[in-house]
Amino acid sequence: MTSNLEDQLLALRQEGEAAIAAVETLEALEELRVNYLGKKGQLGALLRNMGKLSAEERPKFGAIANTVKEALQNSLDQQRATLESAKIQAQLEAETLDVTMPGIYRPQGRVHPLNGIIDQALDIFVGLGYTVAQGSEMETDYYNFEALNTPPDHPARDMQDTFYLPDGNLLRTHTSSVQIRYMEKEEPPIRIVAPGRVYRRDDVDATHSAVFHQIELLAVDEGLTFTDLKGTVKVFLQAMFGDLPIRFRASYFPFTEPSAEVDLQWNGRWLEVMGCGMVDPNVLKSVGYDPEIYTGFAAGFGVERFAMVLHQIDDIRRLYNSDLRFLRQF
Repeated sequence: MTSNLEDQLLALRQEGEAAIAAVETLEALEELRVNYLGKKGQLGALLRNMGKLSAEERPKFGAIANTVKEALQNSLDQQRATLESAKIQAQLEAETLDVTMPGIYRPQGRVHPLNGIIDQALDIFVGLGYTVAQGSEMETDYYNFEALNTPPDHPARDMQDTFYLPDGNLLRTHTSSVQIRYMEKEEPPIRIVAPGRVYRRDDVDATHSAVFHQIELLAVDEGLTFTDLKGTVKVFLQAMFGDLPIRFRASYFPFTEPSAEVDLQWNGRWLEVMGCGMVDPNVLKSVGYDPEIYTGFAAGFGVERFAMVLHQIDDIRRLYNSDLRFLRQF
């Protein structure tokens, strides 16, 4: 009985070592480990026969079984180390980086002139303590007109030819609607700057576009005056254009009273660059502010106009054509 079991142990060792040496993957090696040394493996099956041996035979059989187990375990460990090393080597060869090869060329990106003006303007206003506010480009008639002191029969609506949508909404004609929505949610004092895309029915030519960009600012607090407005506008324009003469001309906007146009002396001539004014009391009432306590001022300008002046661009359409020959200049 003992001789037969010993022969089976030696045969198991030879078979196992041969199978382990021939295996090519770590997964297959793990399967062999379970097959030979697992709880239900072949070695365990032979060891369960020890109960049939006499007390004198068991120590000898146990010593041989331990030798076989150690031999198989050593073979497994060596083959595992070999396979892992080969796997790492293959990975290194596959991921080898030749540092002498030239890199892949990626053309350097540039900031679009419109984005450059917006970023510069926002940096100035944020530095003055303003918060950037944004809103939806699709608006209701109330937020785009009525809350801004422009009821349905108001003649000022003719100043802005509007894109109306089938559902009764419209594409905003200015970013002033952002100011109304912000004031409805916040209590004074507030200081915000609202950049964004706006839409008007305009014939496209060298100086007009149906889609363009605006930046508007709004400040509401106790005791604000037209002097505060003039000072803010002057600081902003001088930061954008330099220390140039600035003048204010009386004008009209339905949502500000008094209102003014702002001119800048550029290259020896006066150039209109902004509109501004003190917030009309009716606008303050529409958002629940008491005009007897609070006053405010607002101003706005077209980003395209600033870009055309500062970069000496002769046609507004160049800003939208995605012509790399033009854009690479900036």
